[in-house]
Amino acid sequence: MTEIAPLAERAAWFTADRFGLFVHWGVYAAAARHEWVRSRERITEEAYQPYFDHFDPDLYDPQRWAEDAWNAGMRYFVITTKHHDGFCLFDSELTDYNAPNTPYGKDLLRPMVEAFRARGFKVGFYYSLIDWHHPEFPVDLYHPQRDDAGYIAATEGRDVTKYADYLHGQVRELLTNYGRVDLIWFDFSYSGRGFNAKGAPEWRSAELIALCRELQPHILVNNRLELGVGPDPETGDFTTPEQVQPPGHENEFAGSAVPWEACQTLNGSWGYDRDNLDWKSPGMLVRMLLDTVSKGGNMLLNVGPTGRGEFDPRARESLAGVGEWMRLHEPAIRGAGRSAHVPPADCRYTQRGNRLYLHILSWPMKHLHLSGLAGKVAYARFLYDHSEVKRVEYDPKNPFHNHLKGLPEGTLTLSLPMAAPAVEVPVVELILKD
Repeated sequence: MTEIAPLAERAAWFTADRFGLFVHWGVYAAAARHEWVRSRERITEEAYQPYFDHFDPDLYDPQRWAEDAWNAGMRYFVITTKHHDGFCLFDSELTDYNAPNTPYGKDLLRPMVEAFRARGFKVGFYYSLIDWHHPEFPVDLYHPQRDDAGYIAATEGRDVTKYADYLHGQVRELLTNYGRVDLIWFDFSYSGRGFNAKGAPEWRSAELIALCRELQPHILVNNRLELGVGPDPETGDFTTPEQVQPPGHENEFAGSAVPWEACQTLNGSWGYDRDNLDWKSPGMLVRMLLDTVSKGGNMLLNVGPTGRGEFDPRARESLAGVGEWMRLHEPAIRGAGRSAHVPPADCRYTQRGNRLYLHILSWPMKHLHLSGLAGKVAYARFLYDHSEVKRVEYDPKNPFHNHLKGLPEGTLTLSLPMAAPAVEVPVVELILKD
């Protein structure tokens, strides 16, 4: 049996990096109406085929993708090797429904892995457990033809065990042919949800996770195989709240102390959605990131490239905005996490060793009161320019401190400028005494 290192050891890079890039890309980019377009619009196989027949991302430049992501402050990436429509970005020997058989004519995954790995990223593969293209995938509640009684009758003999063989074979290809893979992101199990719903028995999840551990013993596996999550190698390694900001520490909901990762979109769609205007501002994205890290989690932020293989200009602008904040405030995110200290209202704390970072979400007038930190801070400064932030500790003998009366004992007061620094979220670095 392959020896698997403890979860904390395997996940050390993950909980240090904190910020990653998710990429949803496939022939659905040509439709430009969300990656679930085939299911949402009940598109038949024949009507969907033109997206495959004309998929030619002639402007694809994975080095530029990697540079944009690196400059945004991201340090790992997860790419949809195959999404629910069954199209594969990689050169699979198990299907012709892949990138080399499109007009582009080449494996799209390998140059991406090479470009990101060369830039310093950890490599993650998303793989859909669902496959609407495969001839043995039984119609279910999510299938595009779920409302077509004739189609359902004609395909009732489909054998999910044969599909599972295919699924396992492709995972073997991905974890054998592309070098070290640091993370695998399966999506998703849905047993008990309705018509022909599928879960761990259909995917043969226990066998599948054992295959991943055998081929890449260091790998991290997400929680969507319906095997639970925790330190046991037979379970998933981290949880994946989607399109939400957990109100507290996600581990409290998972039931065990495991890593977690909030996956988020730039505009509500994972795949390229040309007419979607629900773009989050860089300021909102920064707040989501620091909020996640303050609760001990990671943020995986998604970009859906166009059919020509480029990041939408709006996506690049968003990444650049986050990157400018990260350039000045990286120490408060990378390698940082939860703090035992309780922040004031409209603030968050992250902590890295003896460095406590105060993220100020709403700028106060002149003073900010920090509970329990009196006498514990050696120095305070803004992180963006390392300029000092004056500290005030209440002295009842000082007549100028009358305005500080009534504060709880042990409170440290920061004296702030009237105008906030010109950054998305100002951060004060508090260097704690030994």
